[in-house]
Amino acid sequence: MKTVTHLYRHPVKGLSPEALSVATLRPGQGLVGDRRFAIAHGSTPIDAGVPEWLAKKNFLMLAKNPRLAALTTRWDEATTTLTIERDGRKVASANIGSPIGRTRLSDFLAAYLKDEVRGTPKVIDGGDSVVFSDHDEPVVALLNSASLADLERVAGRPLDMRRFRGNIIINGPAAWDEFNWIGRDISIGSTRLWVKEKIGRCSATSVDLDSGAVDINVPLTLKKGFGHSCFGVYARVLEGGDIRLGDPVEVHGSVER
Repeated sequence: MKTVTHLYRHPVKGLSPEALSVATLRPGQGLVGDRRFAIAHGSTPIDAGVPEWLAKKNFLMLAKNPRLAALTTRWDEATTTLTIERDGRKVASANIGSPIGRTRLSDFLAAYLKDEVRGTPKVIDGGDSVVFSDHDEPVVALLNSASLADLERVAGRPLDMRRFRGNIIINGPAAWDEFNWIGRDISIGSTRLWVKEKIGRCSATSVDLDSGAVDINVPLTLKKGFGHSCFGVYARVLEGGDIRLGDPVEVHGSVER
């Protein structure tokens, strides 16, 4: 039996994930609150008043800014307050939903990262319409715990699933069976998704999310062990609703979308 074991959202692209017990999926938009915010380079040509999706090179990310992993963030959705901690100590807090709050957070990140960024970074709010995913359309990332166990076998060490920045972690399928779901519908609770493609992995997965250190080359480990550098699959949300820990996952037949 396939079931959901973990749910995560990443309110700010490149910053820490939040574990959830319930997540809301919206058709054509993905998981509510996931990658709603992003940190653009000062040189990024983006209008904060009318934001739009841009490729990841325009934003701060773990692949280029691994020190971001040393920051732990908590987002209060009701007040849109983002709190940033380092080593268990609060170092910044502001209403990321307001221009003034985003400016305060941008100033903190500029001081923290110093010359790692091109100009003063700009915290951007995508609101309800823009998802700052690495993918050019809103999707959710599904990961298989058995595939992680197989990767750990090849790596010879444990790996935190959070490295892969997934949204829905599933237990029950055989290792790498999720690749066989591509082109098929799946249902989770009252929701329905269509599995679009494998997720190619970059050096961001090589960063330890507790220390911010680059401690293993995950893409190379995947390539050497399995002949590819993919982990997990992207899915498009067709029918929205709430999903919960323990919800069953059912895979249906192939469908052209």
